[in-house]
Amino acid sequence: MIKLTKFNSDGKKGEFILNAEIIETMEETPDTVITLTNGKKLIVQERMEDLVRKVMVYKRALYK
Repeated sequence: MIKLTKFNSDGKKGEFILNAEIIETMEETPDTVITLTNGKKLIVQERMEDLVRKVMVYKRALYK
């Protein structure tokens, strides 16, 4: 699980926890857009580079 900051449609920000196992793709357009395995898209505040780092830390913790 990773902690992210979501941009809501009304311009407010909110933290949430995402299961990193259900991330299918990530792209910067310039906002970071995460596509989940179910097709849902999330726009988050974190840069793609930071998001990749968080996922790597999560995966390493699983296999320690």
